[in-house]
Amino acid sequence: MSVRRADSLGGRAAVVGIGATEFSKDSGRSELKLAVEAVRAALDDAGLTPADVDGLVTFTMDTSPEITVAQAAGIGELSFFSRIHYGGGAACATVQQAAMAVASGVADVVVCYRAFNERSGRRFGSGVQQREPTAEGAALGWNLPFGLLTPASWVAMAAQRYLHTYGLMPDVFGHVAVTDRRHAARNPAAYFYGKPITLADHAASRWIVEPLRLLDCCQETDGGQAIVVTSAERARDLRRPPAVIVAAAQGAGRAQEQMTSFYRDDLTGLPETAVVARQLWRSSGLTPSDIDVGILYDHFTPFVLMQLEEFGFCAPGEAAGFVAADALPLNTHGGQLGEAYLHGMNGIAEAVRQIRGSSVNQVSGAARTLVTAGTGVPTSGLILGTDD
Repeated sequence: MSVRRADSLGGRAAVVGIGATEFSKDSGRSELKLAVEAVRAALDDAGLTPADVDGLVTFTMDTSPEITVAQAAGIGELSFFSRIHYGGGAACATVQQAAMAVASGVADVVVCYRAFNERSGRRFGSGVQQREPTAEGAALGWNLPFGLLTPASWVAMAAQRYLHTYGLMPDVFGHVAVTDRRHAARNPAAYFYGKPITLADHAASRWIVEPLRLLDCCQETDGGQAIVVTSAERARDLRRPPAVIVAAAQGAGRAQEQMTSFYRDDLTGLPETAVVARQLWRSSGLTPSDIDVGILYDHFTPFVLMQLEEFGFCAPGEAAGFVAADALPLNTHGGQLGEAYLHGMNGIAEAVRQIRGSSVNQVSGAARTLVTAGTGVPTSGLILGTDD
């Protein structure tokens, strides 16, 4: 796909299987075991076997290499394997890579996966502790000495500018948290099942880095999630209704860094998301009014508001009111704030359930679902739809 023209990927591949482990704070098993459990569950959901798989895609920071997962899951020869960089920004790009492999004939069945012990093992929320010298790490060196050590601190800079520019107070972020937790409360798979919150709860939660409170920050989770992708033609003969990949995109903006793009002309938006949005709308021929459900990456609540604005659902500075009005069904699984933090892969699974009509918070007649990946970093996005 080019940032300047539409591509021809849409409609040529589909998600046919989703599978996950339980979401917990202490899985009690290795990340490899979590990955294999999720892969096998996704294949079973699709009505396929390990022998059908000839491609695997994951994240650069996944500790379970493709060939190791293939061996442990009973998968045979691979003709395609790939890894996507930039943390949660990779989520939708794994599916894009799988779709491109299938559409080009490089592979027939590709499984995308992500598995980690992100709560009982390495905790991303603890921030930078030890890092090998790298070119991209040099950008962090301008911020770490001044106390910007964690993802929350990096996002807080942009969030504060957003509030200042539009004359808002931190309580506006609470609408995202309340919406996510409302949906999580009805989702038995969610860590916060049965635990909705109010705006008052949000306002009473402790400061992490002003203007971010505890309930503005996603949780930390142990678990695994896998997604199976094959051709649209083959998908029609499998066990579940396919979720067709209508459009897929990656995006990085000018002056892009990993979470610390503070030297851009404007800190009130997410240029990388704008790149993805332009490509998705251009290639799909759709507009925001065509989207039935939004599954937006919610590592931090301010970036959900900015994503809505970058995608054109509302004007700059108006996203909090848009969310408060429930103008778009949002994160119906509970998001990473309410269900689990799986680097956005569980959000893709929820988008598939909405298309299938099997979500616990099903939106009636959902035919087009927008999914986004981690923002503040080079990112990605998907539009999934029914096979019509």
